[in-house]
Amino acid sequence: MHVGSQIALKITDMNKWYGAFHVLQDINLTVHEGERIVIAGPSGSGKSTLIRCINRLEEHQSGSIEVEGIELTDDLKNIDRIRSEVGMCFQHFNLFPHLTILENCALAPTLVRKMPRKEAEQSAMHFLEKVRIPDQAHKYPGQLSGGQQQRVAIARSLCMRPRTMLFDEPTSALDPEMIKEVLDTMIELAEEGMTMLCVTHEMGFAREVANRVIFMDQGQIVEQNAPGEFFGNPQNERTKLFLSQILGH
Repeated sequence: MHVGSQIALKITDMNKWYGAFHVLQDINLTVHEGERIVIAGPSGSGKSTLIRCINRLEEHQSGSIEVEGIELTDDLKNIDRIRSEVGMCFQHFNLFPHLTILENCALAPTLVRKMPRKEAEQSAMHFLEKVRIPDQAHKYPGQLSGGQQQRVAIARSLCMRPRTMLFDEPTSALDPEMIKEVLDTMIELAEEGMTMLCVTHEMGFAREVANRVIFMDQGQIVEQNAPGEFFGNPQNERTKLFLSQILGH
């Protein structure tokens, strides 16, 4: 799996507050094209807030975020450009219950990319095949399992043909038997070279897929390393404690 020399994302000295609460502190992160990053850490450490800042679902107060060389500011055109390059998959699937799976997937390309409906539906079928549920295209979200709905949510993001995908705990709302089917889908995306940032507690996925594991605690990046080094030789006491709790050793 090739990591390119081109920078997909650069965060410099970024800070965010909720009122007096300093939720993200002096974040510095450079991500190259094709890189797969897993962000781990205890609840409340700022992981989800960090990736929500990358496509302006949350606003940062200082420092800079650049996506594909475009700085993320209040400029709505910039925000729209960045969101068209950055797909996001949430913990909860956020599918429209009154639209079929095919309609859910074709909606954004027709509205945002002004793609003809027929072309958008062909593209949607292509990505539903990629996540291995083309047979569900004419059903409604309520007729699918949680794992199937999450795979639809991934397909829907892919229909916008993003260069980078953000995943915010995509398996945490799923039953254990459904987690594997979603992770398998994400592994296939990784193998195709998609740039990915994934907040997850699935450490097996981190070992298998990540180029780099980032550990966050109390709004800071405390440690980052390749998976072998991260799991085998953690340097920070907070990382060691987290791994002992989550891995049981």
